[in-house]
Amino acid sequence: MTIRRSLSWTIIRYITGEILFSFFVSFLFFFFIFFVNQLLLMAQQILTKRVPVQQVVLLILYAIPQIMSLSAPFASLVGVLMTIGRLASDNEALVMLSSGLSYKNIFAPSLFMGIVISLASFFTNDVLMPAGTLQYNKLYRKIAVSTPALELESNSVKRYRDTVIVTGNVAGNSIDNIFILDKTSNGERRLIMAENARLRDAGKEGLSLDLTNAFIQSSKEVAKFDYDYASSAFLRYWVSQEDLIQSSTSISPREMTSVDVYREVVSKRMALRVLLDAQYNKVLGQSLGLEASLREGPSGAAWNTRGAMEADFIKEYAVAANIKKDRSLSQYLLEFYKKFSLPFAAFAFVFLSIPLGLFAKRSGQTVGFLVGVVISVVYWVFLFGGQTLGLRSGYSPFLTMWFPDILTMGIGLVLCIKRIRK
Repeated sequence: MTIRRSLSWTIIRYITGEILFSFFVSFLFFFFIFFVNQLLLMAQQILTKRVPVQQVVLLILYAIPQIMSLSAPFASLVGVLMTIGRLASDNEALVMLSSGLSYKNIFAPSLFMGIVISLASFFTNDVLMPAGTLQYNKLYRKIAVSTPALELESNSVKRYRDTVIVTGNVAGNSIDNIFILDKTSNGERRLIMAENARLRDAGKEGLSLDLTNAFIQSSKEVAKFDYDYASSAFLRYWVSQEDLIQSSTSISPREMTSVDVYREVVSKRMALRVLLDAQYNKVLGQSLGLEASLREGPSGAAWNTRGAMEADFIKEYAVAANIKKDRSLSQYLLEFYKKFSLPFAAFAFVFLSIPLGLFAKRSGQTVGFLVGVVISVVYWVFLFGGQTLGLRSGYSPFLTMWFPDILTMGIGLVLCIKRIRK
């Protein structure tokens, strides 16, 4: 008579220890990958601008929470895959099942580790990362003010309060084909174009651009056809230090906790509702006027203006549709759902990694590691591809952020059920 034992705490502690070790190794791997990526970004943006070493080190330290929040979920996937794969390839899983132990001895420690890693990842993502990102951006602003060359890159658009600067190729402090739009103190709109510009550090004054072969056009908003223009072989343009600081003082959703982001979402939804109500009232007024003119027929006074009224109706409706696609609200919603979906991935990965790991026949750890890396890349593509779609195409922020987790858990559950029945 075979005695069927459901759980063995000795086996559970053994598997938990194996998962911890594999998770630690995998975490170091992913941490190194994201860390090197961060260094490469800094090398492109900061290190080439002769920023002091101590400030670069601080930037790296402030970026560590973000790297940790990205590394933990993928490390849980690879860690569990490596552990279960080794148990399967060494026939330890087969021995456990043959001795009367159930699959619970594999699922219990794996799920427990998935929950612990998800909670730790959520804390890092919701508390440590916003604090680190906030300090990172503060220091970056300080560096940008003291090193204006950071502010301008090749083929980029940079906005400062009432000024927009569009640059061509940037080599050192030299800029080709620069385009400037700004607003003067007396309310005039000004357009400045130049073949070349040279960036100079004006210290406390801010940013200085020496323009060569410049063309300037200025006009008043109230009189569009009243404008002046001039050309100059040399022109010096200034961006004040106050504008440099103010251009980057707004706090992004990545610098907020989930509670703060949710409050901002509620506030933005209320403001959007007010704007939409006002715009829909305009649309309703246009539609009622158009309907009245059509009902009166040719004998009505408004019959001859029905074409213009229809055009106004279409225009106002298009404005309402454009207001409804609030990119700012979408950005906050995407970040809010991402703060939960990314940590939860550590738990969802467990359901996928256990049945996949049990399929290993030989070299379980190596195969588990390689399969885990491939799945991590696919998940990364789905996550950030969904984020891009949600921001640019107006897809549901909830679905775009949670779809990778739902897909991962769904496939994992199907494979688990098939494996247990087998």
